[in-house]
Amino acid sequence: MGRSISRWSLLALVSTAVFLSVIDIFVVNVAIPSIKVGIRGTDTDMQWVIVLYVLGYASFLIAGGRAGDYFGKKPVFVIGMAAFTLSSFLCGLSQNTIQLNIGRTFQGISAAFMVPQGISYIQVLFQDQKSRTKALGIYGSIAGAASVIGQFLGGVLPEIHSFVEGWRLLFLINVPIGIIAIGLSIKYLENTVIVRTQKFDSLGAALLVLTLACFIYPIVQGRELGWPIWIFILFGLSILIALFFFWQQRRRQNKGKLSLIDVSVFKHRDFTIGLFASVFYFMVQDSYFLINVVLLQNGFGINSFDTGLYFVFQGVGYVIASLLSIRLITLYGKFVLIFGVMLMVVSLIFHLWLLDGSAATRPFLPLVFFVYGIGCGTVLPSLLTVSLRNLPSSFAGMASGTYSTFQQTAIALGVGIVGGIFFYILKNPHRKLETYLEAYKAATITNIILLLIVAVFLLFISHKKAK
Repeated sequence: MGRSISRWSLLALVSTAVFLSVIDIFVVNVAIPSIKVGIRGTDTDMQWVIVLYVLGYASFLIAGGRAGDYFGKKPVFVIGMAAFTLSSFLCGLSQNTIQLNIGRTFQGISAAFMVPQGISYIQVLFQDQKSRTKALGIYGSIAGAASVIGQFLGGVLPEIHSFVEGWRLLFLINVPIGIIAIGLSIKYLENTVIVRTQKFDSLGAALLVLTLACFIYPIVQGRELGWPIWIFILFGLSILIALFFFWQQRRRQNKGKLSLIDVSVFKHRDFTIGLFASVFYFMVQDSYFLINVVLLQNGFGINSFDTGLYFVFQGVGYVIASLLSIRLITLYGKFVLIFGVMLMVVSLIFHLWLLDGSAATRPFLPLVFFVYGIGCGTVLPSLLTVSLRNLPSSFAGMASGTYSTFQQTAIALGVGIVGGIFFYILKNPHRKLETYLEAYKAATITNIILLLIVAVFLLFISHKKAK
């Protein structure tokens, strides 16, 4: 069926994928203490609620992008959206942590298939450079708005006491949006040309999933299990599988077959440095929310609504800075990113100073959260741009998928490591505010160190675009 609505309306339609995927990250980040109480989970269970979503996303993101070329973007988008809607519904009905985390895993996997199609449709719908740039800007703004809305809803929804527990609404709210998006997509989206010149790399996809699972599981679960020897064996196994994966990818390329990752992309210096910088940056991304939310709600006893409002200030700062940084990056390059990273570091130092248990300092918290958001918004939207800037255009699509996979893996890694440090200090069942503050200090200092490493990597990226 030919489309009978404007391409800008179609942009809004395909952008529901990134809207739902982003909002589902931030809404859970803010509401994690409420989910823990509602589902009667442990600290490790709550780490998994965050980790399994991003791990499922990271494991299948490259495969999800390839699937759109192989099976057509419309069916993959619709099926991905349907799977995301169904898994959200199952999360909302969960009766225990196992059910919830299974649902979260499938949320992440389905997001990995629907989001790349939304981005690809922009390339199809907007052929000229001017309109495509505008469309990508709108798409990015929708993602930014989703982060702010998610932080607000993460505070508001758990406070609602109606026919269903408030924390369940965090997931059930996706259902009507998903159903509407599915119906409109079936009616208005046109399918794209299917490319099946080569067999899909199913072995590579399986190896990537296995690598990430064996790598992240020991980091998150080891603390609660007491670090048995088999945990370290599993971690070592992940390294061996990763080496085999890259060998298998190179072998397929040498034979002229389709691979998930073109390993020759790592020969490009700026991309590789940018990739390392992004790994350390995204280790801070969600671990920051986790430790701050737990401190504010469980340590200080601030309700989820007020906690959500604090993070709205952070989100507003992010959106404002992201709009400005896109323009500044063309003038000042990597120095914009370095400034943003150092602003985050300074803000975290003020976090440590103000979050000392004294109620007298709390009126200053919105400003500190806002400044942290300014730093995030200065770095995050442009980190990928700087990393890909000197890469040949033939690598752009594949490199973007590789970057996103490392990004999501780093989020899981940060929640596992930084969150693990935080909860290790909190292992005493008779927790006092002093214990929360000690745990927060250790975890935040870790995040400061990670950000300083990011700044060092950025110093080695080329300042200007190569001619």
